[in-house]
This record gives sequence, structure tokens and C-alpha cells, in this order.
Amino acid sequence: MRILHTADWHLGQHLCDKDRDEEHRLFLEFLIEKIHENEIDILIIAGDIFDNANPPNASLRQYYNFLKSLTSSPCKHTIIIGGNHDSVSTLNAPRALLQSFNISVFGGVTADLQDEIVPVKDATGKQIATICAVPFLRDRDIRTAVAGELYGEREKRIKEGMRSHYSTVADLAQQATPASLPIIATGHLFAAGSRGADSEKDIHLGNLGQISADAFPDIFDYVALGHLHRPQMVGGLKKIRYSGSPIPLSFSEIDDQKQLLLVEFNGKKLVAVTPIPVPISRRLMRFKGSISAVKTAIELFEKKDYKLKCWAEVQLEMDNFTPDADEQVRAFAQDKELEILKVSAKYTTGKLSLAEQEEVPDLSELNVNEVFARKCESLHLSETDQRELSALFTELLAAMEEEKAQ
Repeated sequence: MRILHTADWHLGQHLCDKDRDEEHRLFLEFLIEKIHENEIDILIIAGDIFDNANPPNASLRQYYNFLKSLTSSPCKHTIIIGGNHDSVSTLNAPRALLQSFNISVFGGVTADLQDEIVPVKDATGKQIATICAVPFLRDRDIRTAVAGELYGEREKRIKEGMRSHYSTVADLAQQATPASLPIIATGHLFAAGSRGADSEKDIHLGNLGQISADAFPDIFDYVALGHLHRPQMVGGLKKIRYSGSPIPLSFSEIDDQKQLLLVEFNGKKLVAVTPIPVPISRRLMRFKGSISAVKTAIELFEKKDYKLKCWAEVQLEMDNFTPDADEQVRAFAQDKELEILKVSAKYTTGKLSLAEQEEVPDLSELNVNEVFARKCESLHLSETDQRELSALFTELLAAMEEEKAQ
């Protein structure tokens, strides 16, 4: 049995106001090609299919056209779970129709956890595996709000709720699965010890809802995770994996090798987990240094074999303010297959060294939690007060996000 694990597509995402539609189109074509080439039995998409709760029509078309192409592929079973960016109602809207094509969608947690247990059968009707299709677990799914709850208590209750959810679905799956068959779980969460990028939005403030590898019951033979954009194992375990995002979603991901994960089973035994590199259609680059150093680097730039024009971020190191620095830098790239999306500067003069200077980001570069945290810092609150106030803010933000996701 062959499973293909992917996640965090973020259809509809923009980078510095530039849409990623072409990159996503090329990725989805590549994904279908690999499904045919590897004769995939099960496709798992572990959340954040869309970049926001109200995806543009172009992104919805990409999604539905891809699902349509699956119906003529070797893959006869597809599991799609919602992530923290996804709208539960948007994903679930065509759920009944898609189920007739063996495409099972779980936009959010349902009232009966038995619904998350998916027995997978082959063409003859014989069961070959069981999937525990656990979507992103929102606060309301895993704990009851308690008035006056402290930060540490809230953290403990979230972790206990997540552990309890996985323990319950594991028990249900075990009852529905012969001992000789594998049980695969999904999740969209932050696992302790994992490495994030700067393009992920905190699921809970400071990712306080993160859980360790031992939160997943041992009966899971593979855990397909989403949320983190860098591919990685959890707790050093080959069977608990993030596939990562298929395209670099920020300049912090320019050195990451994007991939799909080919998961192979022989009966219940996990035989291999093989990364399938995803070709990068648009290169993201960073240039750092003085104006002259950046000019030299851009002059040496070669597009190579990328299908789309490369995008770049420039971080200037300057002795003094130069009013036309932005225009100068952008002019360097005019005759290149390169578009500069962002120019920032640090100044070497003054009491602080370049390394000691703190770059002030654009407001658009910060997420809402980061803006709130900076405001709290500016008020010079005590550590305890800041932690409690941040927890309350996150509570309010989560309620707003849940209402928007419906």
C-alpha cells in the first residue's frame, strides 16, 4: 500500500502582494504526475489547503480542478483535513458530493468522533487500512473555557484535551481494524521540538498547545502532520512526520527542500518513508550588504532553469541614509529575470553595531499576536501580567477566528 502525504498548500497566498497562483498550478500538475507515476493508493492532505478562511475564486477553482483530476488517477482514496487557516464550512460544503468519489473531507471536529474513523478498502471491498482523520483542533473542541483561568492552567488543559482526543480516536480505530492492518493518523498542530518558519501563524499564543511525540498512541503506525512548513520528523521518529509546504511561502524558507512524502506499507509494517523532491518553479532569493555589494551580486545572478521569474528580498547595510537607495537597487534588476519585492536597510553608524541594531519590520510583516506582544513590551508590564494579558487576548482572538471559520 502506498500513501502520499502532503500539507500546507496555502492556495491563495500572497508574498509582498504578489499572488502565487502559477506556482500552485505547477505544483498541482506535478502532484498528479507523481500520483500516476507511483500508483498511489491513498492521498493525505494534512490541512491549510487555503491561506485564509475566504479563499478567492481562482484558488477554489484550482482546488476543485485538482480533485476532479484525482477521479481518473490510480488514487482511489483521499483524506483532506482542515487546518488553522481553513474555513470549516468552506471545506465541508461539498463534503457529501466528494464522498461519492472516495474523497473524505474533515473541515473540523464533529460531534461524534466515530466520524473521524475511515476504513479504507481496496477495489474488491477488502479493508487495507484505517485512517484517523483528525483535523485542526480548535480550543472549543478540546477544552471548556474556565473564568479566571491562568496561563499555565490553560496550557495544561489544551494539552490534555489534545491527548484525550487522540487517545479516543485511537481506541475507536483499534476496534475497527484487524490486527494485521495499519492505523494512520492525521493532525494539524505544533509538535514540541519542531522547527518553524516565519510564515506560520501561531495556533495558540506561543504555540502553547504544542504536544510531544508521546501524545500520539503507539498503535498509530504513521502520523501525517501539517502546520509547519519545513519537512521534519517529530521526536526523531520516522513514523511521525511533517511533509512541509510544497512551495516556499516566505523568504525564510529559501534554503528548504520542498517535498512530498511517499509512505509504503507491507501489511501493518511501515516499510519506507521516501521524500519526493518538489521542483521549485520560482526561486526566492536574499541579497545582503552595501549597495555596491548588492549590485555586484545581482549582476552575477543567473536565473538558471526556473520556469518563473525569480523574486528577491534585499537587506542593505549602509553608513548613512540614502534617499534613493530603494530605486537604485530595483534598477539593478531591470535587465534580469529577477523582481525585487522588498528592500530594507540597517545603518552602521551610531553607538550600536550593525549586529546589535534591531530591524523594525513593516506592520504587514507581523501577525496579530506579534503586534500585541510588542504593544505589551512597550508598556513595561511584569512578566506575569504580560503572560496573563496575552492569554486573554489569545482567547478573544481564537473566538473571533472560530466564528470566522464557520
